[in-house]
Formats: sequence, structure tokens, C-alpha cells
Amino acid sequence: MSDLATSLPRVPRRFDINPKPLGAALLLIALGAVYLAQTVSGRQAALYIVGTLLGLSLYHAAFGFTSAWRVFIADGRGAGLRAQMLMLALGVLLFFPALAAGTLFGRPVVGLVAPAGTSVLVGAFMFGIGMQLGGGCASGTLYTVGGGSTRMIVTLAAFVIGSVVATAHMPFWTALPSLKPLSMVTTLGLGWAIALNLLMFAAIAALTVWVERRRHGQLIDEPQRPPHASPWLHGPWPLFVGAIALVLLNFATLALSGRPWGVTSAFALWGAKIFAALGIDVANWPYWAAHANAGALAAPVTHDVTTVMDIGIILGAMTAAALAGRYAPVWKVPARSLIAAVVGGLMLGYGARLAYGCNIGAYFSGIVSGSLHGWLWLVAAFAGNVLGTRLRPLFGLEVERIRANGC
Repeated sequence: MSDLATSLPRVPRRFDINPKPLGAALLLIALGAVYLAQTVSGRQAALYIVGTLLGLSLYHAAFGFTSAWRVFIADGRGAGLRAQMLMLALGVLLFFPALAAGTLFGRPVVGLVAPAGTSVLVGAFMFGIGMQLGGGCASGTLYTVGGGSTRMIVTLAAFVIGSVVATAHMPFWTALPSLKPLSMVTTLGLGWAIALNLLMFAAIAALTVWVERRRHGQLIDEPQRPPHASPWLHGPWPLFVGAIALVLLNFATLALSGRPWGVTSAFALWGAKIFAALGIDVANWPYWAAHANAGALAAPVTHDVTTVMDIGIILGAMTAAALAGRYAPVWKVPARSLIAAVVGGLMLGYGARLAYGCNIGAYFSGIVSGSLHGWLWLVAAFAGNVLGTRLRPLFGLEVERIRANGC
């Protein structure tokens, strides 16, 4: 989650929208879906719509990772982390049986399972620092760009550059010690894999409860949010609704594309295409010479599932922000904050490639795929967030506290 989610302006209790950006977003969504259906496939158009629903859900629920982790690290409030554990628990219950069967609705499906080793530790730690300096994770960067955050455009640009630079260095990182890709579903069996993961989620949720009660004496299940005349249409949604929506939409992604939701591989692809247009021979880099990546580099971006879903997320968040009456870009950003956005974005991009994904592809989709590297990513990224949270004041960035009602 980005900083936008923790500083929502107070909204009057009336039907208050931004009609021009709303109309533009809806028109682009409709035109994009029609174009993809005609030039690629109906399935690709459906994935684009799933992306828009993800963007709307992320924005309206203010659901994410960056500020949820920061608030727990700095203030001991764990509602955001508990919502993540609920999301992962529901995801495991949905994904593990499908992945164990190998098919879903008659279509072959595979999880996002990657090696767990040095590159994941280093990359996820870098990504964690980048989350706090950049002001968002991978999904958070997209939905806050769509929501009108001009600072996050800088973070996204640096994210793309960091991603493609990392692909040039991948032979070095992949040669470092690591375990082979390991799926808990395959290794432990379906029942034991589900039980072990649910136990871990419960333990983490219980830890957040213990920390919050010890520090504050009581729990806050939901952060304070401004009321609106129509919360389901305009937001904000409860965190648990966001958790359920993300799980179901990730499952829809699995059914439509044959693999879970990812975000950052598209950033590396965009960067590689830009580098190639500038005359840099990225096609001969080992990362892009690999069969799958070579095909993606040669094909139009509209054929890339992750790209069309990422664009959908931006437009879905733009729709949500306009419906909530909060689409109002601010073009003046303090210099120190811009520096943090550049540094954070570069670390996000570089770290995501090293770690075989981000908070979505490695953490969320990795864990619900049963991949050991998803758990390693969680530990290393959380450590990076601890350091990143302590670095934020150096760049003039807020480290917020959440007050209980009446306090």
C-alpha cells in the first residue's frame, strides 16, 4: 500500500465525483477491452477487465503492504497485517487444490514457484527498503499512479529502469547459492501444505495481536477512514472486503491465464523495449535471450498478460479515485521526496527481479502457489521495511501513528 492510503482527505457526505477523469477512465477501459478482444483474444480482454477490478479494489479498500507494514513496525498496529494473513489463508484454500490437480475449469494451471536463495534474500531486502522510500509496493505504485499521485509517477519510472538494469545482471545473481524451486503442495501433499500454511498465518496474526495489545492495550481492527454517502461505490471498503476481492480476482487470473497474478515482469519488459528503441542491444542479454523472454520482447506489449493487467490496474484506480471525488493531482513535490522516489523506485525494480517477484508475484502469489521462496521473500522484505521506515525521516517522509477512537 502506498502513502496515499493513509492520508485520505475528508470527503463530504454527498455524491461527489470527478466527472472528467471518470469519463476518461471508463472510455479507456471500454476501448482497451474492445481492442484486445479484436486484436489478441477475448481472454486477454477479460484479464484487462480483471486488472481494472484489481485497481478499483486496491484503491477503495486502501489495501496494500507498504503503510500496513510501516504502521506495524513504527506503531505496533497490526490490522493491515492481519488482513494480509486473511487474504493469504483464503488464497491457499482456493489455490492449493487447483494447483495440486494441475487444472482449473479444464485449463492447465501452474503456480509461481521460484528458487529460494541468495538473490531472493538480497532482492527482497532491497525491495523492502524501496517500498518505504518509494512510497509504495508494486501494486501500490500502480494504483496510486492511477489515483492521481504525481510523485508515484517518478517512482514508477525509476521502478522500470531498475527492473531492466537488473535483467542485465541476472547471470551473476542466479549463479549464487540457492535451493531448487520447491512447492509445498508437491513436497508435503495437499492436506499438510494447507495445514502448515494456515498455522503460519494464524501465528503471524496472533503475534500482531500480542504486539498491539502490549503496546496500546487494545486493538484497532480498521484504521479511521472518512465516511462517504455510498461507501461501496465510492469507498472506503473494510480491509477484509479488500482481502476477499484480491483473492477472488487473483483466482480469476489463474483461471484465465493459467498462472497467478504478477506485476513487475511487465516493468522489465517496458524498460527493455525502451532500451532497445534507444539502440541498446538488450536482446542478446542472457535474460532476454531465454525462449520465453525473447518471445515477450519481440511481441507487442498488448500480448503480455502482465502488461494489460497493469494498465487495467491504473485505470481501475483512476475510476475509483474519480468516483470518490479524490482525483486531484498535485504537481509540486518537495525535492527530498522526489529523491526518495527515485532511489526507492530503483531499489524496487532491481530488487523485484532478483527476488523473482514483488509483494504480489513473490509474496502473495508465491505463497498461495506453495513456493518456499514466497516465505523467504516475506522475511527479507520485512527486514528491509524496518530499515526503510527508519530512513524515511531523512527524506522528509512521514512515519504515521494510528490513534484509537476517542484517543
